[in-house]
Amino acid sequence: MGRVEGKVALVTGGGSGLGAADCEALAREGATVVVTDVRLEAAQAVADHIGNGAVAMALDVADESQWIGIMNRIEETLGRLDILVNNAGVVLSADVEDTSLDQFRWVNAIMTDGVFLGCKYAIPLMNKGDGGSIINMSSTGALLGYPIFFAYSAAKGAVRSMTKSIAVMCQEKGYKIRCNSVHPGAIETPMVQTAEGRVDQPKEIPDGVLPPGTPGHPKDVGALVLFLASDESRFITGAELVIDNGVTIRPF
Repeated sequence: MGRVEGKVALVTGGGSGLGAADCEALAREGATVVVTDVRLEAAQAVADHIGNGAVAMALDVADESQWIGIMNRIEETLGRLDILVNNAGVVLSADVEDTSLDQFRWVNAIMTDGVFLGCKYAIPLMNKGDGGSIINMSSTGALLGYPIFFAYSAAKGAVRSMTKSIAVMCQEKGYKIRCNSVHPGAIETPMVQTAEGRVDQPKEIPDGVLPPGTPGHPKDVGALVLFLASDESRFITGAELVIDNGVTIRPF
């Protein structure tokens, strides 16, 4: 217990799926979590569930003015920010020929602009304190060729590259801030269920080591996020941590 005791964490897209699992893992180990989501009621439900002083705030990650406002609120009410988890995301099932420009811009507004804005406005607040850890949710879509997830993969590839740039910048400027990207494969979340056409039909994820082809549980990603948020990972920055049960290393 207490691996992130006394730290303040902001999680985007915290109202469900991976974001909710991240919030739960961080709160369980002592962090005060700011649960943000474009759906305030979903964020509030998660905040009520995890406790430990968690606060729910509405946030459209593609809106710069909302990022500025939420950082001001965190500084005024909590006094610091130690952990940022840029998790908010959407998925669009379409290849390059079937993706419209408006769809491409929508997907990237959330997962490219949103991560950019989160990092841009979190870094100054982190620097006022003891530094911190930024964890950007990318995907195996940034590492493999998935034609049907063209816009999604483009955005997640941008997240991967931005993460490395930010990590090096923070070191060069002497900031005590680490920045890493997490690359999940298939995880049993509402977004994956929707992409696979099985809304409200979750799969049962067994305990123990999982066989190939089995999706992971959100808590698996939450455990990795917790590690990256904690001081245990102090020597890790600019890394891309793949959590996919070996999918990306299989030769067939």
